[in-house]
Amino acid sequence: MTTMTEQGVTGPHPRGQVFGQRVLDNVAQVLVGKEAVTRLALAGILAGGHVLLEDAPGTGKTMLARALAASLGLKFTRVQFTPDLLPSDVTGVSIYRPGPASFEFMPGPIFTGLLLADEINRATPKTQSALLEAMGEGQVTESGVTHRLARPFVVIATQNPVEHEGTYRLPEAQLDRFLLKLSVGYPTLEDEVEMLGRLQGQHPIESLGAVTGPEELLAAQRDVRGVFVAADTRRYMASLSAATREHPMVTLGGGPRASLALQGAAQALAWLGGRPFVTPDDVQQAAAGVLPHRLSLKIEARLQGLNGEGVVQEVLTRVPVPVETGAARP
Repeated sequence: MTTMTEQGVTGPHPRGQVFGQRVLDNVAQVLVGKEAVTRLALAGILAGGHVLLEDAPGTGKTMLARALAASLGLKFTRVQFTPDLLPSDVTGVSIYRPGPASFEFMPGPIFTGLLLADEINRATPKTQSALLEAMGEGQVTESGVTHRLARPFVVIATQNPVEHEGTYRLPEAQLDRFLLKLSVGYPTLEDEVEMLGRLQGQHPIESLGAVTGPEELLAAQRDVRGVFVAADTRRYMASLSAATREHPMVTLGGGPRASLALQGAAQALAWLGGRPFVTPDDVQQAAAGVLPHRLSLKIEARLQGLNGEGVVQEVLTRVPVPVETGAARP
């Protein structure tokens, strides 16, 4: 058992390495050469957050969500977001029963373990907002009655960054609810050749089994929250968020929720790496997925070809990295 004090921690954290490698190896049966994005997505889930996947069609966004759900032993539900989708189609609706003369709540697809909100930006803002309470508070309120969602509960949403006709841009408040925004990316030539060989017959997702379960995932999430974060590392994370707010090309930077998300993702990456404490490398790796989608840029930035990822890279080079994390102090 790892011991934690204000001065530091002692002892390895191999359980995270074993847990993570089991999941990564299982997902790799479906997605070839995507260990980096899988690790970050898994870190987001372990931090208790939700993940937005933005990439071109056919890059494996849906497969990543399905493979993670299968590997973690979570009940999987997919909702195809369209302009005519209603909030009640996601959350559920109360139906009047003449016999007992009362209303009965019929749960919607959001009552699941892992919800895939496919092409989320194709639904209207009203339907998009139906996810906010569930993602933030883990509950659904319908007709004045609150219904708790089972834990663990994860939302993985997808959207296409190049096709904007018939879509509704996610507002900043909605984007901020996603702990991470990731891109799967195209495979390398060799990975694509291997993928063609694997998928020549039956798709491996059809037979992909679970390597863990909901109870072990909840225990892993508790372990992640216990990963030690030194005072200078906390200051480093807060300084990164503050630096995005002060950047001359940014109108809206990362707020306190961004700092909390950065800490949670960094803790999860440290746990997956077998470390009982967070290092600056964990913070920098997490920042690439945590911060860019929380930034609103000035028009001048877009004219210069600068995006959120570029701003975060600039911030990472400017903010001093703590030399002593405090983790190894006696």
